[in-house]
Amino acid sequence: MQSEMTTLKNGLRIITSSRPQTETVSLGIWVKTGAAYEKQEVNGISHFLEHMAFKGTNKRNALQISEEIEDVGGQSNAYTSREFTAFYCKMLKGDTELAVDVLTDILQNSTFPEDELVKEREVVVQEIKQTIDTPDDIVFDYFQETAFPDQAIGRSILGSKENVRSFTREKLNNYIATNYAAENIIVCAVGNIEHNAFVNMVESRMGGFRSKTNFTPDRQHYEGGFFMESRDIEQVHVALGFKGFRYCSENYYPSILFSTLFGGGMSSRLFQEIREKRGLVYTVYSFTASHTEDGLFGIYAGTGAKDLKNLLPVVVDEIRKVCNDKVTEKELVRAKTQLKASMLMSLESSSATAEVLARQMLIFDRIIPIDEMVERIEKVTLDDIQNTARTIFSSKPTYTLLGAIKDHIEYDDLQKILKC
Repeated sequence: MQSEMTTLKNGLRIITSSRPQTETVSLGIWVKTGAAYEKQEVNGISHFLEHMAFKGTNKRNALQISEEIEDVGGQSNAYTSREFTAFYCKMLKGDTELAVDVLTDILQNSTFPEDELVKEREVVVQEIKQTIDTPDDIVFDYFQETAFPDQAIGRSILGSKENVRSFTREKLNNYIATNYAAENIIVCAVGNIEHNAFVNMVESRMGGFRSKTNFTPDRQHYEGGFFMESRDIEQVHVALGFKGFRYCSENYYPSILFSTLFGGGMSSRLFQEIREKRGLVYTVYSFTASHTEDGLFGIYAGTGAKDLKNLLPVVVDEIRKVCNDKVTEKELVRAKTQLKASMLMSLESSSATAEVLARQMLIFDRIIPIDEMVERIEKVTLDDIQNTARTIFSSKPTYTLLGAIKDHIEYDDLQKILKC
C-alpha cells in the first residue's frame, strides 16, 4: 500500500497509490463530517446533502452529471456515516480528469434546484420509513441512541422526517460553509495514476477552496441504558452493547480480535453455543464500532419471542467465561489470521484501498503501513484479550429490544448478572 501525499497551500491533502498494471482508477473526495457534526435541528442534513450533490451544479444538470460518468463506462456513488461523507468514482485510466472535474464540481458548485429539493425530500422520507419498517436496521439506530443519548454521535444518520422536510437551499449552503473546508478534506486516487499529474488536476480546481471550518463537534461520551419497542412481528431483535474503544486506543486491535473470536464467524463462541448447539437464533454476531472519541462493543441476535428469556442467560454465560478464563491460543491464532486475511484481501480492491488511505489520514493524520498493522495484530496476547474483555463488560450495558416481546430480563437484573 505504497502511497504519496501532497498538501496544498489551503491544507487540502491529496493522496495517490499507483497501480500501473491496472486499467482503472478509483478516486474520491472524503470529508470529515457526518451525523456527529450536526446540530439537532439539522440532524440528517449530511445525508440529505449527499443525495442533493448529484442534482445539478452551475454547469451541469442532474442528467448531465450521470451521463458524463456513464458515457465513458464509469461508476459514481456517495455515502454518509456518522463521521464521514464521501463522493467517489471508478473510471478507466484515461477518464480520470473527467471524474476529478465532476466530483470537484458537485462538491463546490451544487445549486440545489428547488424542484429537485422537493422531490428528494420525499425520497429521503421514504428511505426513513423503509428503515423504520426494517427491524434489523432500525434496532441499530435505537441502539446507538441509547448508548449515546442526547448526543450527535447517537442520532440517526438519516434524521427525522420533520427535519428532512425542513431542509432548504439556504440550510444546505450554510452547512457546507460551516462543515466543508480544505483542512478536513482528502482527495484520494488508487490505480493507474501518476501522482503529480493528479495533484495538478485537483489543485487547478480546489486550490482556492476555503481552508478552515468554524464548527466544533459535540464531545462523545458513552452512557448506556435500556430501550424497548413492542411490534407484532415474528422475531425479537436484541442489541446488547458496552463501552468500546476509540480509533486511537491501544485496545483498538485487541477489541477487534476479541470480537472476531467471540462472535465474528461460524467458528466463534457465540455462533457455536447459541445457534449450533442450542438453535436459539438464526443470526448472532458481535461487532465493534469505533469513533473519534469513544466506541461501542455490541452483540446482535434475532430470536423468537419464546426463546428470548433463554437467549440472554447464554450470552451472559459466554461473557463470564471470557472474563474468568483466557481464550485458547488456537482461538487467538485463528482470529489473527482472519483479521489479517480480511484486511489484505480487501486491499486488493482499489476502491477499498482509497477508502482506507483517506480515512486513515482523517483519523490518524498519517498513513499506517500494512506491516505496522500486521505487527500490531500479531503483538496482541492472551492477556490482552482477557483484559480487553473485562474492560468492555465492566461498563454499563446498552440493552435494546424490538419485536414481539412477551417475557424478558429486566435491565436492572441484567446489570446484576453481567458483573464479571
